[in-house]
Amino acid sequence: MPPNTLLDALLDEAGVSHAGLAAHVNQAGRARGLALRYEHTAVARWLKGQRPRGQVPDLICEVLGARLRRPVTLDDIGLGVPGELPVPHGSPLSGFVERATALWRSDEQQRPHVVGAPAVTGTPAVMPVWEWENPPEDTDVSRAGQTRVCASDVTMLKAARAHYELMYRRAGGIATRARIVGFLNAEAAPLLRGGYSDALGRQLHRATGGLVAVAGICAYDSDAHGLAQRYFHQGLRLAKASGDRGLGAYVIALLVNQSLFLGEYRQAVAFAEAALRTAGSRITPALATDLYAMQAKAYAHLGDSPAARDRIRRAEAEAERIRPGHEPDETGYVQPGLVNVQIAEALLSLGDLTAAREHATAAVRTPAHDRGRVHRLAILSQIELRRGEADRAARSAAEMADRARGMESHRLRDRLRSVRDHLLESRCGSAEQAAELIDGALRVPI
Repeated sequence: MPPNTLLDALLDEAGVSHAGLAAHVNQAGRARGLALRYEHTAVARWLKGQRPRGQVPDLICEVLGARLRRPVTLDDIGLGVPGELPVPHGSPLSGFVERATALWRSDEQQRPHVVGAPAVTGTPAVMPVWEWENPPEDTDVSRAGQTRVCASDVTMLKAARAHYELMYRRAGGIATRARIVGFLNAEAAPLLRGGYSDALGRQLHRATGGLVAVAGICAYDSDAHGLAQRYFHQGLRLAKASGDRGLGAYVIALLVNQSLFLGEYRQAVAFAEAALRTAGSRITPALATDLYAMQAKAYAHLGDSPAARDRIRRAEAEAERIRPGHEPDETGYVQPGLVNVQIAEALLSLGDLTAAREHATAAVRTPAHDRGRVHRLAILSQIELRRGEADRAARSAAEMADRARGMESHRLRDRLRSVRDHLLESRCGSAEQAAELIDGALRVPI
């Protein structure tokens, strides 16, 4: 049975020890005519997943509700009716907040059942997107918490998102993840549980959604795909609470990218369509560019050349409309050259090596941050190898290896290994030297 992370998180928030909870439950039981003699060992068993008997779950709600000065339900403490599936997106926003912050705490504690969870597929993967698209909307997100939230808190969360995104680009998701998760627990969680008006609450949920999305990116980059998916699903729920359809579409773009990596190509197409359809005019040119380009890659993998080329044309058209300074912070990753490398990948899958090389070369010639440049050089090297240009591929790979040094990222290491293996297959002298450089970059521990 899985640990009860919800109860664990509420105990931490309430500042109640195991022995303290046991004593308070015994005392609350006496008021109901019950002779209970629980000790800290019983609470430890509850936290490991054992369900307490009789009226005890209700007593726990009573004790914690009094301590936290707000209603606490059985679902909030992870002791809802057995057999009922949790519905985090369909539940009230307050219940979602408790589940979200419990996940952050479990991630920070490196709980294996959270960090090592596999990505879900089928209906569980689709439902959060469907619920983001469809009513009901949150009519009032205000909350009467003890800590008063102010506009400066929202500004602080926005600045943190920008800081951690930049750290991710420079150092990789593995190095960044622990830091951003620690920040979510220390700073964002108390604010979400605090007191705020509807208007300020929507700003707060939007800012937190942006942070949670970056945490998901870091988990994805750390090869924790189930955890990343849960963060992305949280980001969607926070986007819905904020009322910002554009933020939701950005989070779906992250789910599309993950679906491509996991080989869920039809899901990638469907998710992108959902974002484009639901966000409508809130889709900025940069985000539309990325969504169409990823759809092109998905269709190319599915062998649908006409659909892939149609999405390539749409991506190129949207890219022409991008106006620097008129995009939200989250779409800053759609830098010049990104659409070129995305299209190059799609064309490579379609076997159009000449056009793929043109786009990949244009992408490499365009300035980009180190992480983006590593990705672009890897694609160019792969295309050059497919074209029989081993020496050129080796030069591209050598620069790629140099740029990748010091980055802690499972995704980049996977890409480095793939390029190295293809280089060694070419049996070219310069390719072997480039492969050695890649091996040197791979020897850096993560």
